[in-house]
Amino acid sequence: MSRPPEASQFVPPALSSIEDTGLNILWLQDLALKIIYFSGYLNGYQVAERIALPFAGIVDQILDNLKREKFVEVRSQVGGYGEGAYQYAITNAGMLRAREALERSQYAGPAPVPIQDYNQAIMRQSRTQMSVNQRTMRQALAGLILSKKTFHQIGPAVNSNTSMFLYGPPGNGKTSIARAIGEMRGATSMFIPYSLFVDGQVVKLYDSVNHQLTSERDTNENGTGSLRSGSRRDPRWVHIRRPFIVVGGELTMAGLDLVFDDTNKYYEAAFQMKANGGIFLIDDFGRQQVRPRDLLNRWIVPLENRIDYLTLHTGRKIEIPFDVLVIFSTNLPPRDLVDEAFLRRLRHKIEIGDPTYEEYREIFKSVSTHKRVQYSDQGLAYLLQEYYIKANRKLRASHPRDICDQILDIAKYLNIEPVMSKELLDRAAAAYFVDL
Repeated sequence: MSRPPEASQFVPPALSSIEDTGLNILWLQDLALKIIYFSGYLNGYQVAERIALPFAGIVDQILDNLKREKFVEVRSQVGGYGEGAYQYAITNAGMLRAREALERSQYAGPAPVPIQDYNQAIMRQSRTQMSVNQRTMRQALAGLILSKKTFHQIGPAVNSNTSMFLYGPPGNGKTSIARAIGEMRGATSMFIPYSLFVDGQVVKLYDSVNHQLTSERDTNENGTGSLRSGSRRDPRWVHIRRPFIVVGGELTMAGLDLVFDDTNKYYEAAFQMKANGGIFLIDDFGRQQVRPRDLLNRWIVPLENRIDYLTLHTGRKIEIPFDVLVIFSTNLPPRDLVDEAFLRRLRHKIEIGDPTYEEYREIFKSVSTHKRVQYSDQGLAYLLQEYYIKANRKLRASHPRDICDQILDIAKYLNIEPVMSKELLDRAAAAYFVDL
């Protein structure tokens, strides 16, 4: 994968004052109070870690203000020297103010980043600054046996950075192709904030389930610095592999907008927002709880304009970049899901069909080697004749993997070597295939 230098040079600028955060000092004081309220006793450095802001010049000022207003008090000094080692406890007045702040929002995590800073950062880290060629595609798809036609369709679709529609019978590798593309994209990294600040509201963006942090070494090379002495970059941002977000039948229209938590009183980012800078795979498209047409209509504006609009519970709409490669993957016939007008809006349509006999053989040889099942051309010929040709059964790319797994299970039970013998193939086929 190639990319120009500017694609890897974005680092959130260091903070030296409260003004640099783009947040109101009173709001930050409430956030610090909530953190201390939930934690009990914290020293200054611990508050800095929880609020994800440098102690020197920012957190020390916040704590000084809270101490001066008698919302917190110093209890002791432990584990070091200087103001950062002072241990703070919340006072009765501080508890009252913290409870008032918690009525507005239960959020008590890393300080958010203003939405405009996030939008600029996404544009500076855009996926359009990266491209793939035949060599990188061969490396990414090395574990898959694909026809030349399919292989050469995938590369341009990835470079389009817009949308891809994968369709065809189940079990032929559509999801595996999407994941391989995701792993290839995930080899590069980007910065995203823990959370965003929009009109006094917090939107939680970083998701430990869907976002993968880079290694500590990578992070240090990009300048995290220390929260004690002031960071070489803004610590409100995390360094992650480019996202690969997967949703299936559980996807609803609500998941494509900001989700407001009525109890905690802050927002969870939409799926496509979490996928910004990476890939959003809608797997099993057509099996969601909403109509495919409604789901597709939701994507028309973002796909064409590369901008998405999300709605706060107040009714206000916010604009964010839509820097996402959207992959629709379905086993259903396209005519049952979409009309011609929408298909025109999807840049690349790729049919992932059944493998040929030769491709099936290559897949079987590759899988059997990987799983340590002794391969046999005679055994494969027997399998094809008895369980495909005579049964009028379609070849599927996933069958070799599953049949080899069956052979391994049976061989282990019988305490014999896993080989493609007639006996083991018969047993494996009887356990695997079902006549519908």
